[in-house]
Amino acid sequence: MINKVLNRKSLARTSAKPGKTGTINFYRTPECRLVDLPGYGYARVSQSEKIRWAELVEGYFHAQRKIALVLQIIDMRHKPTDDDIHMIDFLRDSGFPFLIVATKSDKLNKTERETQLQLLDEIFNQQLEFIPFSAVNGEGVEEIRARITAACSEYEL
Repeated sequence: MINKVLNRKSLARTSAKPGKTGTINFYRTPECRLVDLPGYGYARVSQSEKIRWAELVEGYFHAQRKIALVLQIIDMRHKPTDDDIHMIDFLRDSGFPFLIVATKSDKLNKTERETQLQLLDEIFNQQLEFIPFSAVNGEGVEEIRARITAACSEYEL
C-alpha cells in the first residue's frame, strides 16, 4: 500500500505472504513521515514473534509523539480478526485519528464487496469509515493520499 500511495514502485519491500513487516519502518515525504508498523492479522509467525510485534506497536503508540493519522489495514476478503477489532478499539479509545483501509478490494465481486462492507458496518456499529483499497487497480489511492496530506498539513516535521 505504501508504494502505491507514495507512487513509488519499490520504496517499501513487499511480499506475497502477510506478516513480513517485522520492524518499524520510516518513510519521509515532503508533507510528513510515514511509519509502517508490524502487522499481525494473517501472518504465519510464532506466538513469540507476535508478542514482540505487539510490544513494538504498543511502545510506538505510548511514546510521546504527534500522530496525525493512523491507517489501520484490514483484509476486505475476510471478517475482521480479533486482533483487528482490538486494535480498532484501542485506536478509538486512545483518541488517535484513524482511518480503516480495507485492502484487496479487487479480489471481491460487487455482491461480495457489499456484503463485506455491510458486515464491517454491523461489527463497528456504523461508526467508522472504511476506504476500500486495491494496489492492483488503484481504488482508494487518491482518497488515502488526500486524507494523509490533510492530516499531515496540521503538523510540522
